[in-house]
Amino acid sequence: MSRNKPKKLGKVNGNTLIAAIDVGKKMNYGYFRAPDGRDVKPFAFYNLRDGFEEFWTKLIGFQKGHNLEEIVVGFESTGPYAEPMLHFLKNKKVTLVQTNPMHTKRLKELTGNSPNKTDEKDPKVIADIIALGHALTLVIPEGPAAELRRLSQARERAIKTRTAMGNQLQHLLFVIFPEFLWTMKHMKSKSVLYLVENCPTPESIIAMGIEALCEILRKTSRGKLGQDRAKQVFEAAQKSIGISEGKESILLEINHLVLNIRNEDRFIENLENQMKHNLKEVPYSHSILSIKGIGEVTAAGLIGEVGDFRKFSTISEMMKLAGLDLYEISSGRRKGQRRISKRGRSYLRKILFFAAINMVKEEGILHAHYKEMLGRGMPKIKALIAMCRKVLRIAFAIVRDNSVYVSNHQHSLGSKLAA
Repeated sequence: MSRNKPKKLGKVNGNTLIAAIDVGKKMNYGYFRAPDGRDVKPFAFYNLRDGFEEFWTKLIGFQKGHNLEEIVVGFESTGPYAEPMLHFLKNKKVTLVQTNPMHTKRLKELTGNSPNKTDEKDPKVIADIIALGHALTLVIPEGPAAELRRLSQARERAIKTRTAMGNQLQHLLFVIFPEFLWTMKHMKSKSVLYLVENCPTPESIIAMGIEALCEILRKTSRGKLGQDRAKQVFEAAQKSIGISEGKESILLEINHLVLNIRNEDRFIENLENQMKHNLKEVPYSHSILSIKGIGEVTAAGLIGEVGDFRKFSTISEMMKLAGLDLYEISSGRRKGQRRISKRGRSYLRKILFFAAINMVKEEGILHAHYKEMLGRGMPKIKALIAMCRKVLRIAFAIVRDNSVYVSNHQHSLGSKLAA
């Protein structure tokens, strides 16, 4: 299997053309440099197919004009705006690399001894970083991994949207029925959404009566809520100090928010179902799912963010991708604290963090290890970060060895699967 993993480019040789692109939403700026220092003035081209064709024509012309054999094309990590250009170039005879925005920012200060930032200066700085060998080769997720990355990112955006709407809903409810938030604290529950949608005001609760309210809460909560909670809500409605002026307009917005929250719930459910479907197409997904505490959605998110676990040969490479690699700042007799770099994929760290929280619970597979660290005086947050690293190491090892996780195994992380 070809291991086209992300790796450091290294210094370019004497037959390599460096092409740098400063990516923008509508307009990109390109720049070419030959090994002997001859270059072209940075030029603008549209972030569309016609612009890409123009860039490629100029690039090939520069290559032939200087008799260069290889081409390295570099970008700064700029999110979605670079993706169309990347997919245009991925099948060309070029090496695609990306630079860290932090490197670009720091080298920009050294260039001309000025913090000046212009569209003409930026691609030159990117080219300088590539020439120094401080760029990483780019791996574009393909197949099921690419689908899982898109689905997990869409799910994360939908959850953020739903959370924002839930916060707006609480603000509006506080105006017309502030006591409701004290009696029904779980705003995401079906019981709360039903009451907010059908009887959001104190007057509607009182008109319903305590018996009918009790029956509704019992049905919507599947027996978790009953007479006691209904009594609390009813008494709160009788004592409510919610406003009455302008209430109709607030109720209109409340209904709109509840409808949108329900739509987001359905969308998230559809995304998760699709994630589970695509996860089955990943040959090593069963290995990750064998880890107690990692469900299908978490496994799908991990594979989507990593791209392909099998393309990494060492765990240190994967730690850097997640931004969980350790560093310290020490000088002379001063010994700095070790911290994680946070220079990798932030959503991957988030997935690992919540997985670690699940695994350090009393019945979790990392509970004993977590308690041991706390017993040594390690702060909780640092112990949880250590557990994130542990989760990633376990996942990497069992995929590498084509094995499954076995709890309380004394000599290995898992048992080898048949080939």
